[in-house]
Amino acid sequence: MRISTRILIGYFLVVGIAAWFVLNVFQQEIKPGVRQALEDSLVDSANLLAELAADDVAAGTLNQGRFAAAVDAYRARQIDALISEHRKQTLDMRVYITDPAGKVIFDSRGEAVGQDYSRWNDVYLTLQGRYGARSSPGAAGDAEDSVMHVAAPVRDKRGALIGVLTVSRPNRTVAPIVARSEARIRRAGYLLLAISALIGGLFTWRLTRAIGRLQRYAEDVTAGRPATPPESGNTEIAALGRALDSMREELEGKQYVERYVQHLTHELKSPLAAIRAAAELLDEDMETAQRARFLGNIRSQCGRLQDIADRMLDLATLEQRQRIETPERLSLAQLARHALEAAAPGLAARHLTMDTAIDTDAQVLGERFLLLRALANLLDNAIAFSPEGGHLQLALCIDGAMARLRLRDPGPGVPDYAQTRIFERFYSLPRPDGGPRSTGLGLPFVAQVAALHGGTVQLDNAADGGAIATLSLPIAP
Repeated sequence: MRISTRILIGYFLVVGIAAWFVLNVFQQEIKPGVRQALEDSLVDSANLLAELAADDVAAGTLNQGRFAAAVDAYRARQIDALISEHRKQTLDMRVYITDPAGKVIFDSRGEAVGQDYSRWNDVYLTLQGRYGARSSPGAAGDAEDSVMHVAAPVRDKRGALIGVLTVSRPNRTVAPIVARSEARIRRAGYLLLAISALIGGLFTWRLTRAIGRLQRYAEDVTAGRPATPPESGNTEIAALGRALDSMREELEGKQYVERYVQHLTHELKSPLAAIRAAAELLDEDMETAQRARFLGNIRSQCGRLQDIADRMLDLATLEQRQRIETPERLSLAQLARHALEAAAPGLAARHLTMDTAIDTDAQVLGERFLLLRALANLLDNAIAFSPEGGHLQLALCIDGAMARLRLRDPGPGVPDYAQTRIFERFYSLPRPDGGPRSTGLGLPFVAQVAALHGGTVQLDNAADGGAIATLSLPIAP
């Protein structure tokens, strides 16, 4: 499982459990909280009504007095109250009063007069001088449709207990308020989860993208491709990228030196051996013409040493670069023409002719000096492997988003055994005319320039003989 998926799942588990816990606690507290608020209001109502009914109870005129009339008027009232989003159109409070023995002497509904309520907690506890309240099932026996009863003592002017007044109200009257609160909490919870999902997805995407860039950077370094550490701001990912880049520079520097020392040592052995042999022979007596020949050999080998050193420095400098610092917009056709002008002496020396088919003015972003050197190396290679008096072809075309410069020579082509090694450093093939081999650094230089510009170079055999070198570069937007 990918790390991004693990992070996302872990994030959702934490947020989901937290959201479930909070929502569950809220929902569990809504009903008790509303019922406690209802009970609190019933306590106030019961004590107020007990004071209002005290005189009628003491006088024995309860059912014909002002209290009974007020209760009847209350029940006859018509109301239409909008409480938040809940519309209340009925008055649901019931009032009954018992004597000191627990017998009902007044009921606002007229249902329980004469019944013994002394065993009900609201009446029983109040008669004992304690707070009396109870909850009973509703008419349908449904626990959710229960009725809350709260009692208060009725006392005469001397403070003697002369009865118990109970106020009751069905819990279903506040059920819409509870349901609306629960719905609001659920909506808020879903919104919270959606926002959390959005934040978690965005966070995971940013982290995954940063890790992906770091992974691609590591893969490029492993493959030996030019790469720059990912820019992720001032974060731990960016710090890790910079640390990896520093480590890469250190390791590549050591490996680079070791590799080039080995190659240089190998390549210098042959010309040094030739110089040493010629110098030893010069110590002997020999004819002037022979001496001149050996001196010419020494100068030739010294020139080869100088060429190897110069090309190695150029290639080493190029390989250490990760990108073009200041790219400019260049005409590839114009660069090709400049390279052909520079190669004219070499073409003339071998009596070679060149056909050009440059019908487009493709623009590329890059460094003029490097691209000219790369084109010069391709031309030098084609000239070196073309038979004297041969005919070369140079064409520039556009293929999708790439500009392709193709150079064809009439030489022997690339042997099968050399196909996979032609761009290796110091690898060179014998020339058709028997001349000295090249340093084997020209084509690797071209490959590095192409890669640095986001392009490629390849050398293939033509179907009817000869070789075709193709330099492909991305067209500038």
